[in-house]
Amino acid sequence: MKKYNVAVVGVGVVGQEMIRTLKQREFPIKELFVFARSDRTISINGNNYSVKTLTKDSFKGVDIALFAGTEGEKGAAVTFAPEAIKQGAVVIDNGADFRLDEDVPLIVPEANAGDIKSHKGIIANPNCSTIQMIVALAPIYKKFGLDRIIASTYQAVSGSGRSGIAQLEEEYRAWAQDSSKDVEKPMGDAIGFNLFPHIGGFQQDGYTSEEWKVVHETHKIFHNSNIKISCTAVRVSVKTGHSEAVYIETSKDCSVDDIKNILSQAPGIKIIDDLEKNLYPMPIDCEGTDDVFVGRIRRDPFVKNGFWLWIVADNLRKGAALNTIQIAEELIRQNA
Repeated sequence: MKKYNVAVVGVGVVGQEMIRTLKQREFPIKELFVFARSDRTISINGNNYSVKTLTKDSFKGVDIALFAGTEGEKGAAVTFAPEAIKQGAVVIDNGADFRLDEDVPLIVPEANAGDIKSHKGIIANPNCSTIQMIVALAPIYKKFGLDRIIASTYQAVSGSGRSGIAQLEEEYRAWAQDSSKDVEKPMGDAIGFNLFPHIGGFQQDGYTSEEWKVVHETHKIFHNSNIKISCTAVRVSVKTGHSEAVYIETSKDCSVDDIKNILSQAPGIKIIDDLEKNLYPMPIDCEGTDDVFVGRIRRDPFVKNGFWLWIVADNLRKGAALNTIQIAEELIRQNA
């Protein structure tokens, strides 16, 4: 099997998860390069990795460059992706900067792997909450069509990076110790025993940038801007694992059993839906896993072809690192 020189850019929670996932999936790596803002050594699952300072000359000889990305600010790919492409690398970016660029394919492999062929040196990874929703809805969309999607996302603090995880842990630690310690709040307010109905910046229409990502990215991936989509994004006091309550209206008639049958045969999906045993997906059970879990599948009693689904996935795995690497794996398959 041909092997590739791979670069991972960024060593935050997503970058480290990318490195971990590459190793776990036995990606055909000839040499792995890890870049960040400064030189250091990091340890992941007992393995040490040498991190080098990222420069515009870092990508000589690199075949695939995985950018861990940032949310809410311009990611490293804005500065360094053009240089990486010039030096022969294909860039797969987990940041938000290129997702809606019409010349950049936005990929969830289970839904639109064929779009990879149109890349011009860079491929974008969707937002975490979009990815897991698309995985669950793509089989339904292909079989029955979708007229409407209403999504409420309940997103873990790891989606905001290491600082969000640290704040949540420190708040719970202070509570357990009955401490009156003033915990630093990089998230803006207390998240322990709390939630924020606010992720991203507010727009003039009252929606946030995070909510509009779900709308615009879904339209792009499905190549259909006629689907009526609305979203509410909520940050919750969960460490890892995004949950979503998603309401859909299908274009064609179908039943709950039809939906369960088609999802049970789809790649990357596991159904947990046993009401008698109170079994349904929960974020605490999905942490560290690769699948998208779906449960609470039920019909709207008042709307024809209206259905509810409960969708849960590890936002650092399928919602970021894993999807990025699956794109790279599909890129290799298509070029074989």
